[in-house]
Amino acid sequence: MQKKSLKFLLIAFTFSLSACSLLQTEPVDETRSWSAQKLYGEARDELNAGGYEKAIQYFEKLESRYPFGTYAQQAQMDIAYAHYRAGDQAQALAAVERFIKLHPNHPNVDYMYYLRGLINFNDKLSVFDFIAHQDLTERDPKAVRDAFDSFKVLVERFPNSIYAKDARDRLAYLVNAMASYDIHVANYYYRRGAYLAAANRAQMVVRDYKETPAVEDALYIMMRSYDALGMPELRDDASRVFKQNFPNSELPRTGGVRKKESPWWKLW
Repeated sequence: MQKKSLKFLLIAFTFSLSACSLLQTEPVDETRSWSAQKLYGEARDELNAGGYEKAIQYFEKLESRYPFGTYAQQAQMDIAYAHYRAGDQAQALAAVERFIKLHPNHPNVDYMYYLRGLINFNDKLSVFDFIAHQDLTERDPKAVRDAFDSFKVLVERFPNSIYAKDARDRLAYLVNAMASYDIHVANYYYRRGAYLAAANRAQMVVRDYKETPAVEDALYIMMRSYDALGMPELRDDASRVFKQNFPNSELPRTGGVRKKESPWWKLW
């Protein structure tokens, strides 16, 4: 009898320990009784203070608890922005794409196209903030092209958007960046003796980016590449166009090396 009682007590004690353990480890949700307005306000406060992870948690709870409320769509936009500010490009882009798909006619969808461009552009929302010091023309061009596409959609679909002017400025820079990237590639080919590849890449710049400063570099690369290939007629044609359009070019004197200029977004 005593053995049975002891066994019963041990089992009861084990269950009580398990219950205590569960009570101790179960997290308390401080937001359980919060209204949509309070939840959104707390999320915004966290976002403004740089607490991006907690802000995202609050926004996600808000969207889950009040999916049809007035704050739900704004929370979706803020989630994208919070991921962007946190440096999580993949999650930010996913949130932007989700919003655009769900709300293609939303009054603020222009902002989401703008944000998508900024995420790829590697900026921090305002031209008054610093962008990463890396030259965009030396990066993989996919993100640059994605940024270009987003800004292009914005200015074409929403020409009166408050973001349109900044988007146009960035488009002008991105066109130059894409042209300059091709110049980097053409020079790379030339330095390694792949003269035909260098000439072809430079010719693409002349054809596709006629209004950019990179055309000067492209023509000079074509001159040198055709000369190295023993194609005097093509060399002379490129030389004639080069001298006609850039009579004061310093590239022949510097051997094709151009001094780097500060991009438009470096304001000081």
